[in-house]
Amino acid sequence: MPEQTSPTPSAPQSALTVSEVVALQDKIIEQVRTCYDPEIPVNIYDLGLIYDVKVENTGHVEVKMTLTAPGCPAAGVLPGEVEDKITVLPGVKDVKVEVVWDPPWDKSRMSEAAKLQLGFI
Repeated sequence: MPEQTSPTPSAPQSALTVSEVVALQDKIIEQVRTCYDPEIPVNIYDLGLIYDVKVENTGHVEVKMTLTAPGCPAAGVLPGEVEDKITVLPGVKDVKVEVVWDPPWDKSRMSEAAKLQLGFI
């Protein structure tokens, strides 16, 4: 009977260094800035809809975001768009986008540039 061999385990992937994690987080924010709420001409990062971007040294990314209102028409589109734009970045292994409602979004979360663009200052 031929000798059975177990499948060769895949080589462990090396962890990202601290500087690689920081650089990846910067690239993620840059990508997220290309996502727009279809009704507002400002990207969702500057609107303050992204509450947290956590990048682990394994390449796992977690994003906590919100929408301007629970009934926002973009609710079915924006989280998926954020996930899609992050997933394609080199170094990203997987992405989890969580929509949260606490704390609720308000205009104070917007960047100064977004407030200026929308005429709030």
